[in-house]
Amino acid sequence: MILAVAAPDTTHAPVFALHEVPLPAIAAAEGTPCYVYSAPVVQARLAGLQQAFAACGHPWALHYALKANSSLGIARLVREAGVDADANSIGEIHLALRAGFRPDQVVFTGVGKSPAELTDAVGLDLKAINAESAGELDRIDAIARTQGRRTRVALRVNPDVDAQTHAHITTGLKSSKFGVPIDDAPGLLRARKDAAGLEIIGLHVHVGSQITTLGPLCAAARKVADLAVALRAEGFPLSHLDLGGGLGIVYEGGDVPTYEAFAQALVDVARPTGLTLIVEPGRTVVGPAGVLLARVIDVKPHAGGGRFVVLDAGMTELMRPALYGAFHRILPVEPSDRPLVSCDVVGPVCESSDSFGRPRELPDPQVGDLMAIMDAGAYGAVMSNTYNRRPLPPELLVQADGSWRTLRRRQTIDDMLALEQA
Repeated sequence: MILAVAAPDTTHAPVFALHEVPLPAIAAAEGTPCYVYSAPVVQARLAGLQQAFAACGHPWALHYALKANSSLGIARLVREAGVDADANSIGEIHLALRAGFRPDQVVFTGVGKSPAELTDAVGLDLKAINAESAGELDRIDAIARTQGRRTRVALRVNPDVDAQTHAHITTGLKSSKFGVPIDDAPGLLRARKDAAGLEIIGLHVHVGSQITTLGPLCAAARKVADLAVALRAEGFPLSHLDLGGGLGIVYEGGDVPTYEAFAQALVDVARPTGLTLIVEPGRTVVGPAGVLLARVIDVKPHAGGGRFVVLDAGMTELMRPALYGAFHRILPVEPSDRPLVSCDVVGPVCESSDSFGRPRELPDPQVGDLMAIMDAGAYGAVMSNTYNRRPLPPELLVQADGSWRTLRRRQTIDDMLALEQA
C-alpha cells in the first residue's frame, strides 16, 4: 500500500497522486532513476484548460509548449486531446510532426533561428513563425521569396513587464534577449508591410515562466492588444494575438490562478481586438503529472547535524534545483513510522550544486528507500544530460488502470558512445 499523496493543486485539475500509481512495481521492473508520468493527469489538465477557454465565448487555440516536455509519447497524448503545438527549434517541429501534428498546427518560436532552421520551417508552411527581430523578418522574407512562398509570421514584442518570477526565466523585460521593444514594433512592421515573402498575421508576447499571479500576464497582454488594434486600423490583416504561456504550478504551497480565472483574464483583454487568442501552456499541463523516482544509495552524517541522503538521481536527471534553486517536494514512496530527521537530499554527481533540497525533514531515510521527487513532469527529463557519463533515465507513462509503457528506454553506454570515435 502506498499512502503518500500529492498536495492539491489550486487549479483543481488533478495532480500526480502517489497512491494511484504502482511506483514500487515500476521501480522493481524498470530500475531507478526513472521518470514516471500519469496519462490521466495530463489529459485532465488539458481538458480543464479547454473547458475554461471554451466557456469564455471567444475564438481561441491552445498550443502546448513542447519545451516543457517533448517526449514523443507526451506529444502524442497532447495531439490526441485536440491541442496544437508550440516549438522552439526545428527539432521540436519535427518531433511534433512525428507525433501527428500537421504543420498548420505548429507555431515556431525561438530567439535564435538558424538559416537552416528557417529554410526548413518556411518550406513546411507552418501556422506561423514568431519572428524575434527585424533581421529575422528580412531573412524569412528572403527565404520565402526564394521558395516562391509567402510565409505567415507574427512579431514577438517585448513589453518591458516584470513577470515577478525567477530572473533566469523572466523574458519580457527590456533587458531580456527576447523580441523587439514594443515601441519599435509599429515602424518595423510598416517598413515590411508589402514584403513579398511575408504575411504578417499576428503579434506574440511571452513574459516568463512559473508565473503565479495574473497581473504581469494581463499587463503584457493589454500592451500587445493595444498595439494590435492600432495596427489593424492601419490595414494590417492580423488574425491572431499570441499571449504566450507561463502559468505556474504549486511546487511549495501557495496558490496559482484557476484555469477559469486565467482564461477569463486573457479573453477579456483579447476580445476587443477581434483576434483569435492563442495561448501556449506547458508547465501547467505536465509539471504536476510527473515524478522522478529515485533510491537512497547512501546516508552519512552531516558535520552541521542531520545527515546527507544520497540518491541515485542527480542534477543530470533533474537540473532545476541546481540551475534555479528550484524547490521540489521529496516524498518517501512507502509509509514509515520512523522519526523525522533533518536531511540534505543530494545526488551522486561530482558537483556541490548537485542537491535536491537542504534541509528537508524526512522519516529517517535508509539505504534502499524509494523516493519520489514531485512535480517533475516539466523541465525535467527534457533537460537531462550525460555529465559524468551518466546514462539518460527512462520515461514511463502510466494509464488509468495502473499499467505502464516505456516512452523512452534507459540509455546504455553503447548508445552514449555511438556517435564517438577513438
